[in-house]
Amino acid sequence: QVQLVESGGGLVQAGGSLRLSCAASGRTFSSAAMGWFRQAPGLEREFVAAIAWTGPYTVYADSVKGRFTISRDNAENTVSLHMNGLKPEDTAVYYCAAAPSLRGVRNPVTCDYWGQGTQVTVSS
Repeated sequence: QVQLVESGGGLVQAGGSLRLSCAASGRTFSSAAMGWFRQAPGLEREFVAAIAWTGPYTVYADSVKGRFTISRDNAENTVSLHMNGLKPEDTAVYYCAAAPSLRGVRNPVTCDYWGQGTQVTVSS
């Protein structure tokens, strides 16, 4: 059994910053890629950012490029999403996900594991 647990969501004003964390347990993710998705009410879940578990490979959605940074700590089995310059349109539930490959973790259909989600609300 694999568990992903997100933390760090909350309410922030536009232009502010938040840091989300995802802790993985129950399995070694030495060969897995990790990613973040978000889902706003009435909209489909969308890809935000992804990182390979080894090497410097990261991918970002165009809407967050230059504002969000994904990072990982292999020793602690955690992945973080540093969000700067937050906008009201970033408001959503943010989910952590895991997949066997960097390509796979960019598509919600091919993600094997999901966290429960954490709410991020950006006020204008």
